Amino acid sequence: MSKTDTQTTDPVCGMTVDPESARSSSYHGEGFFFCSESCQQKFDGDPSAVLTKAAQRQAEQQEETHSTHSCCSQGGAKGATEKKEASDPDAIYTCPMHPEVEQVGPGDCPICGMDLEPKFVDMADEGDEQQYRDMKRRFWVGVVLSVPLLILAMGPMVGWNLAEAMSDIVFGWLQFTLATPVVFWCGWPLLVRGVKSFRTMNLNMFSLIAVGTLAAFLFSLFVVLFPAMIPEAFFENGKPPLYFEAAAVIITLVLLGQVLELRARQQTGGAIRELMQLAPETAHRITDDGEEEVALGDVHQGDQLRVRPGEKVPVDGTVVSGSSSVDESMLTGEPIPVKKSEGDEITGGTLNQTGALVMEAVGVGGDTVLHRIVQMVAEAQRSRAPIQKLVDVVSRYFVPAVIVCSILAFIGWSVFGPEPRFAHAFVAAVAVLIIACPCALGLATPMSVMVGVGRGAKEGVLIKNAEVLEVMEKVDTVVVDKTGTLTQGRPEVTGIETFVDWDEKEVVKLAAAVEAQSEHPLAQAVVRRAKTDELSVPDAVDFNSITGGGVQASVDGQQVLIGKADLLDDQSIGGVDAGRERATQHQSEGATVIFIAIDGKLAAVMAITDPIKESTPAALETLHELGLKVVMLTGDAQPTAKAVAEKLGIDEFHAGVSPEDKHDFVKRLKDEGKVVAMAGDGINDAPALAESNVGIAMGTGTGVAIESAGVTLVGGDLRGVAAAINLSRKTMSNIRQNLFFAFTYNALGIPVAAGLLYPFFGVLLSPMIAAAAMSLSSVSVIANSLRLRSASLE
Repeated sequence: MSKTDTQTTDPVCGMTVDPESARSSSYHGEGFFFCSESCQQKFDGDPSAVLTKAAQRQAEQQEETHSTHSCCSQGGAKGATEKKEASDPDAIYTCPMHPEVEQVGPGDCPICGMDLEPKFVDMADEGDEQQYRDMKRRFWVGVVLSVPLLILAMGPMVGWNLAEAMSDIVFGWLQFTLATPVVFWCGWPLLVRGVKSFRTMNLNMFSLIAVGTLAAFLFSLFVVLFPAMIPEAFFENGKPPLYFEAAAVIITLVLLGQVLELRARQQTGGAIRELMQLAPETAHRITDDGEEEVALGDVHQGDQLRVRPGEKVPVDGTVVSGSSSVDESMLTGEPIPVKKSEGDEITGGTLNQTGALVMEAVGVGGDTVLHRIVQMVAEAQRSRAPIQKLVDVVSRYFVPAVIVCSILAFIGWSVFGPEPRFAHAFVAAVAVLIIACPCALGLATPMSVMVGVGRGAKEGVLIKNAEVLEVMEKVDTVVVDKTGTLTQGRPEVTGIETFVDWDEKEVVKLAAAVEAQSEHPLAQAVVRRAKTDELSVPDAVDFNSITGGGVQASVDGQQVLIGKADLLDDQSIGGVDAGRERATQHQSEGATVIFIAIDGKLAAVMAITDPIKESTPAALETLHELGLKVVMLTGDAQPTAKAVAEKLGIDEFHAGVSPEDKHDFVKRLKDEGKVVAMAGDGINDAPALAESNVGIAMGTGTGVAIESAGVTLVGGDLRGVAAAINLSRKTMSNIRQNLFFAFTYNALGIPVAAGLLYPFFGVLLSPMIAAAAMSLSSVSVIANSLRLRSASLE
């Protein structure tokens, strides 16, 4: 609970946080650190109680750890679910419409009244169905009680005048009996939110629902209790009217809208649930006593696990022994299995196909690629697009304006309306309140964002937040790196030209000895060539990486220098000009050429080619069809870059650029008014990714590149760039459609409910019809948003 050398635990929610960046408070001379302001406030309010609860929680966790192997919150075993339920009250919850709202434990949003959701997705969670089931139960109870109530009240219109068979008192109390459970049990969550909105003065749709239904119900109750006190101006057919059925039906219709909304929100989470299901529930851990099956949450870093043919890889790790083909389509989208053998990395959730593997767990729990993807998608679905600010401004003034309109409608009908004036006035006032509920307006942007982000996740396009989604639509220039973005990122030696009677295999052996100590992709290509030729590679000593593009070392008493031609010139190596002549042909074919000098003289030039991805030409064609300019930046030589650019039809290219040059080039484009998306996969791309309007990281690249980007393409395929831009354009179009519909609905609905049509057609809108129209508007917005689930991103 207190600070340690590397990390600390939030005493309120139990999350691990970084002391250097976390919020902090002191208590009895000891420092405590917090993940959020809400946790800090809860601690400051009663530190003693928080620390007592934290100690109890820690003791329970230790007890569970000793008593069972299935207690961790990760994984799908029963113990995982039990632990999750036990820790739910301390989880951080947030509003799907207002992500800035956070609190410990469940509740409802103080701004919009919606139920809060867990901020951090539990991999064991199969979806929170409780709220949906509760609302659905309340809705069906409302239907069962509202239907007979509606028949009692509206029956005379179709010749079913059941009131004639009973007295007015019995008739009134019967309606009261049917309506009361609907309003005060079925509609209780709605009324609570409405009352809270007035207490906090964050008026929202529930404010209008609470005022409208309670007005109708309480007026009707007053009529039943004190019928003699009702003015004749309220009378209909010689009797004071009852609006029990209006209150009950309004509640039931609003609940229907809530049920449909919750159902739609569950559907938007389908992408997350599909990702979660990729992880197996258990793993086979190898111990000194043999092999045991354990829950996924009990797998720790360093454990050795056996993965049999046909099983899913449980966590991220490295192959220790065995070889197999692994289906990585869940990550890359490519159906062709990838060969895995000793030393290769494998990812949790991928499918082992042909052989048995023994792996060492490296990334477990929240450190797996799969878990990070799930959290990224969940956070993006809760984020807010800048366009939402417009909705927030409108909503801030909208509800008070509606209440004023309702009052004015009541006054207008009371003064100028036909008899019964007060009855007409009351109906109009309630109808205005109900039809103007801004639920469609509130759903317009978040629903599209949730569906759009989920749709992208299914295609391997991970959007960091809604702001990225909105900016991506405006992109007009795409800047791409060459290696690993346009190409496969796995270069191979494709040609060797030797000099001074040097033997090709001897040169490869000496070069591989030096390059074995380098992590550069070109160096690894040389090492792989030595392995392919089955050469015995000696050890190199005195290795040195030279600034300017090269390496040198001593191998078997010979001085070996590898690098660019200019580097060899700087080192006064002889024969470099002859090497340049040989290199030109290889470079014109798109190969990168390295120069190898041994004992002060040029020994060979080696051509290394990084094959272009099969999908790259089609992806670039799609980007051009979308009206985008494509620019390639690469550190390769000019002839190599030119060959690749001409082959792929790239609009503009720049060769020999450094990471700083890439950053400066992107900044210059932005200064010219361009909206730039930068796609790259390496550490050297991170500065440019961060500088661009939208950074796009290849998921096959480095963690630094992914952290610097707003979009991650899980499969590392450039087609994902086109898919991301298509997704952005369709999502933003969908948002505008929703906003147009919501604004238009309210602009037309309020005057109609206030009685605009009455002078012309004698039509006065019933509060029940207004409630149905309000629910229909929300359903329309939801249905329009869900269309994105089947939208083509090609």
